[in-house]
Amino acid sequence: MAQSYVKKDDDRDDEVEYSPFMGIEKGAVLQEARVFNDPQLDARRCSQVITKLLYLLNQGETFTKVEATEVFFSVTKLFQSRDLGLRRMVYLIIKELSPSADEVIIVTSSLMKDMNSKTDMYRANAIRVLCRITDGTLLTQIERYLKQAVVDKNPVVASAALVSGIHLLQTNPEIVKRWSNEVQEAVQSRAALVQFHALALLHQIRQNDRLAVSKLVTSLTRGNVRSPLAQCLLIRYTSQVIRESGNNTQSGERPFYDYLESCLRHKSEMVIFEAAKAITDLNGVTSRELTPAITVLQLFLSSSKPVLRFAAVRTLNKVAMTHPMAVTNCNIDMESLISDQNRSIATLAITTLLKTGNESSVDRLMKQITNFMSDIADEFKIVVVEAIRSLCLKFPLKYRSLMNFLSNILREEGGFDYKKAIVDSIVILIRDIPDAKESGLLHLCEFIEDCEFTYLSTQILHFLGIEGPKTLDPSKYIRYIYNRVHLENATVRASAVSTLAKFGASVDALKPRIFVLLRRCLFDSDDEVRDRATLYLSTLGGDIETDIDVRDFLFGSLDTPLVNLETSLKNYEPSEEAFDINLVPKEVKSQPLADKKAAGKKPTGLGAPPTGPASTVDSYERLLLSIPEFANFGKLFKSSAAVELTEAETEYAVNVVKHIFDTHVVFQYNCINTIPEQLLEDVIVIVDASEAEEFSQVFSKPLRSLPYDSPGQTFVAFEKPDGSPATGKFSNILKFIVKEVDPTSGEAEDDGVEDEYQLEDLEVVAADYILKVPVSNFRNAWESLGPDCERVDEYGLGPRESLSEAVNTVINLLGMQPCEGTEVVPPNSRSHTCLLSGVFIGDVKVLVRLSFGLDGAKDVAMKLAVRSDDETVSDAIHEIVASG
Repeated sequence: MAQSYVKKDDDRDDEVEYSPFMGIEKGAVLQEARVFNDPQLDARRCSQVITKLLYLLNQGETFTKVEATEVFFSVTKLFQSRDLGLRRMVYLIIKELSPSADEVIIVTSSLMKDMNSKTDMYRANAIRVLCRITDGTLLTQIERYLKQAVVDKNPVVASAALVSGIHLLQTNPEIVKRWSNEVQEAVQSRAALVQFHALALLHQIRQNDRLAVSKLVTSLTRGNVRSPLAQCLLIRYTSQVIRESGNNTQSGERPFYDYLESCLRHKSEMVIFEAAKAITDLNGVTSRELTPAITVLQLFLSSSKPVLRFAAVRTLNKVAMTHPMAVTNCNIDMESLISDQNRSIATLAITTLLKTGNESSVDRLMKQITNFMSDIADEFKIVVVEAIRSLCLKFPLKYRSLMNFLSNILREEGGFDYKKAIVDSIVILIRDIPDAKESGLLHLCEFIEDCEFTYLSTQILHFLGIEGPKTLDPSKYIRYIYNRVHLENATVRASAVSTLAKFGASVDALKPRIFVLLRRCLFDSDDEVRDRATLYLSTLGGDIETDIDVRDFLFGSLDTPLVNLETSLKNYEPSEEAFDINLVPKEVKSQPLADKKAAGKKPTGLGAPPTGPASTVDSYERLLLSIPEFANFGKLFKSSAAVELTEAETEYAVNVVKHIFDTHVVFQYNCINTIPEQLLEDVIVIVDASEAEEFSQVFSKPLRSLPYDSPGQTFVAFEKPDGSPATGKFSNILKFIVKEVDPTSGEAEDDGVEDEYQLEDLEVVAADYILKVPVSNFRNAWESLGPDCERVDEYGLGPRESLSEAVNTVINLLGMQPCEGTEVVPPNSRSHTCLLSGVFIGDVKVLVRLSFGLDGAKDVAMKLAVRSDDETVSDAIHEIVASG
């Protein structure tokens, strides 16, 4: 009954895979299940039917209550068979069917009998099934057997008990925690798998106690962990302890690091790689500490095993992002991987070389990549394109060869995402490397002649309208643009009309020619094209009076994110008050929090699930405006990202979002209760502002009820000086009334108990008062502000690990948007200039130019130049740096 399933390879027509399950139906299989009731059991036939049932269950097929019950009772009759293979299938089907409580009792006696059997296979599987299908009541009855099984001489039985303990820890933690002594003994087992499972369980039992985890790791790193799997686990736990203890504590970090380094000399390849990866992932790791890890990864690059080559090159690729010079010694080995049969390995090797190569190796790399690109899929090509873009920003003098390469691959076959990645890269290079503008724009013009993607064509035309008039010879782009009016669809034609008008508005010498071309567009078949041509002819010709703001809107660059503008327009309700584009948020905010905890979801920061960055901005405003006490606070200036106030795996999860107004700050505490047996009422955060003298509390809004796994918010509002970037530290205590919940009925008790929970401290910093708002051309924006409100001063930043660390520290301190890729410091640089832009509270535009210098003693000096619309804001930026 085998039928054709899928071809294995188009080039091998004679090789076809078959699936014995193709076309099977649930009804037919349920009919076959009657074989379980035969007086003379056919073990082979029964095993085949159970296999089909398992296949259906794993494919998502659902069984009705009646069907599942009938199958379950039929399967239980198979316990009379002595066939080992059939018995294993019985264990599997019972686990998958997950019988209800009243049905479990039918097999409990058989499973308990097997658990005490002399056949080890029966014992191990019976333990797994019992722990999967029974509740806490029965577990207490068999706990003694489980404890004995943990230290059983047979490793299969011991591993089954330990793995069951790992699963039970999620549902019945109190029972499993009583096994600590037995699990500790199992950690010393000579069986590799037993030691691995025992260590995993012991760590999970102690994971909420940092000190206990630290002691566990300390004792095991000094001992002898034989199992390579357990050793890999121990390396991960050691890395966790290093991260939590802080990298600057010599007494805590050094012994643990020495252990990681010693694992690099282990006989097992998996342990060596795990140790090397752990060292490269450490925060603040130095080049000296990286060297031994890089050395072993370099050896793996020439391994005969593809999985080792892939693991090594992927890790080195990640290291190259932060420590490119440490990886340069591996470049020769990685060049040999460019021709590797595994395209994933080859792609990672290429991108790593692009990150670590020097200026002299660029041309050689380009020749190798040219032959390589035709052999890989689009998803890998995109990775290579992004790496080439970074390389060009790193070595701007090599822009010609890199730009030509991007132009050549732009003409080759490829999907939308691939072509968009190339176009985006060329656009970024044009903006950041002035010398690349002329050639880059011509490459884009040549591309749109054959471009099959409407979106890319309109994006390129829009960009041409901004950058083209600024070139030395704008007239050479007119032919390319006007051709689009005749040869493209209506959407592209309309975009071409707008681009032509921008050239006419910006270049007086081209205006007569643009007028002729726009008049021809008046006879287009599409309404949008004709309307745009009419509008631009009237505006450019002076037929209608237009003020400066209108001309800027039509022909200038839009500094408002389109996603925010679109959302604001959709939410605008017609009224006497006209739509004001100045009120559209200038910052694209990310979601407050959307990742999950092991025990449930973290609070998302909003009452309703956020649907995207722009909707999050508006949702915050709507949420705050729905509270009458906040209605008179004025316009919301900024909402921060969510700050965690509790650790993972705690019984209550709380994070906070800081909402900044001109004269107020509102703390939105997003809470979630992770305990099913509890209901919290009258939830409020008591905030101590004794270390924030400029703030005075004016209002707090409690949360009336917080059921299990249901996010809720409580608010506390503070008043502060008008427009001032006041800072301070706030301590927080979560107070509430706890009521026990009946697990069967779901109803809470009438009486509750007052309780409180200490939260982490919260700080309001200077960066909270500055919005990250990018500018398309920093030089023009800087000159437009003028020197009237410019403030310049020099600062000593003291000794730093690197110039890059100093740059990142100042960027984080100010909370402004880096411009033109200047946040990236080239390797071994002794000086660097970083450009930042933003909007200060009060909607004051501010630009910053940072000049860094590094002397021989690693002391960093910085020159800070600030320009803004208000001299007090320029002074405030200097005060932030001076006090930070």
